[in-house]
Amino acid sequence: MKYIGALILIFTFNTLLASAKLAGLEAYRNYHAVADTDTVKPIRKSSASVGVTYGSDALFFGRTGPIKYPFVSTDIVINSKPGFFAYGSALKVLGYKPLVDEIDVGGGYYYRLSKKYTGTISYTRFIFNKEANIIKSASSNDINWKNSFDFKSFRASITADYLFGKSYDVFTTLSVSKYIESKFSIFNDQDYLSVTPSVSMILGTQNFVQRYAVDHERTLEYTNIYLPDENARMARANSRFNALNYSFKLPLAYNTPHYTLEASWRYSMPVNVEGLLRNHRESFFNFTFYYVFY
Repeated sequence: MKYIGALILIFTFNTLLASAKLAGLEAYRNYHAVADTDTVKPIRKSSASVGVTYGSDALFFGRTGPIKYPFVSTDIVINSKPGFFAYGSALKVLGYKPLVDEIDVGGGYYYRLSKKYTGTISYTRFIFNKEANIIKSASSNDINWKNSFDFKSFRASITADYLFGKSYDVFTTLSVSKYIESKFSIFNDQDYLSVTPSVSMILGTQNFVQRYAVDHERTLEYTNIYLPDENARMARANSRFNALNYSFKLPLAYNTPHYTLEASWRYSMPVNVEGLLRNHRESFFNFTFYYVFY
């Protein structure tokens, strides 16, 4: 019942937002972050895009590491008209030794069953430097299946993820967003501003937290949060399917036909925190630039 109540609050929040015309953004931006997994969302058009992002801390399915890990990442996405796509990204944690902490490669398929119902299914392989400290490094592979429903006044999506390799986890992410586009231009008749407030809830297991603790025992001891005598109990708790995180995101973007500048703020509220990481409520800031080639 508590999950149903949370969903009611999510949908009520978005239906109370001011009504606005849904247009433009998807015609230019062909990927975005979903559930903190950098899932690709392509458009049904042959194109390629490159982007660079700065983030104030690395967040992965509602969980963060023992300290903040600000990062810079680069991305490239290639889309084909039939709906197949491939992508790659590289991530560097600022202030730490590895030149590149993470490289991701993957691909998938975008489908549209109707004007209101679209989806993607994709596979991503995570490759990490052995000295990488971000919590995502406890995972190796991700199968992602996302379905989106356009209700005109808001958009709802449900995403399923299966992570396997060093740890095994399943996640369900429920999200509702509202796209609002400015009716005025900034510098010429082809640019505009957009804002896409969204709320989301992540449910799932968190075995990757336990795997991270095992791989980074010295780091956790240094931060004085390592409790080895409670390992067995925490491992059992991490395997339960529970609500993991509630979040609100507010991205503001400047858009042109080929490139976008975006600043976003996310407020994250972790719940049912188990294991060896003291996660707490936190604000995240991301700044992104990407360019699309048609």
